[in-house]
Amino acid sequence: MKNYLVFILVCLLTVFVFCGCAENTADVTIDDGIAGGEQLGILWTSGDRYVAEKVCFMYTHAAKRAGWFEEVKLIVWGPSSKLLSEDVALQNKIKKMMKDGVIVKACKACSDSYGVSDELASLGIEVKYMGAPLSEMLKSGWKVLTF
Repeated sequence: MKNYLVFILVCLLTVFVFCGCAENTADVTIDDGIAGGEQLGILWTSGDRYVAEKVCFMYTHAAKRAGWFEEVKLIVWGPSSKLLSEDVALQNKIKKMMKDGVIVKACKACSDSYGVSDELASLGIEVKYMGAPLSEMLKSGWKVLTF
């Protein structure tokens, strides 16, 4: 439990440094020393709402809006699929990220195991088997971060 809390604190500090503790990251530019033109995959596995909202979603949305990466893909994987199917506030945040250009996909094997594939698809999320696509991302040089 102690290691988990330390990990969360380190993640939060990282996000605060990069995001300036602000929801609006429009004032952060590529000129801040972060190279553009790269691809970022976020593998969201946690079923913890606070990890989603205060760490994973903050960084994912900021990475796209600020142009830190040219392409940002959020993959809903495992327990996060059940959480997302039940939490309207998180669903609204996902919709906003998608509107801002974040590509959101969900692992069909995972969402099927929780019985939530239809709910995720109704949000406009592409639900498909993600083992092979994730493997290709890793092999082709994507930066991948897991929460």
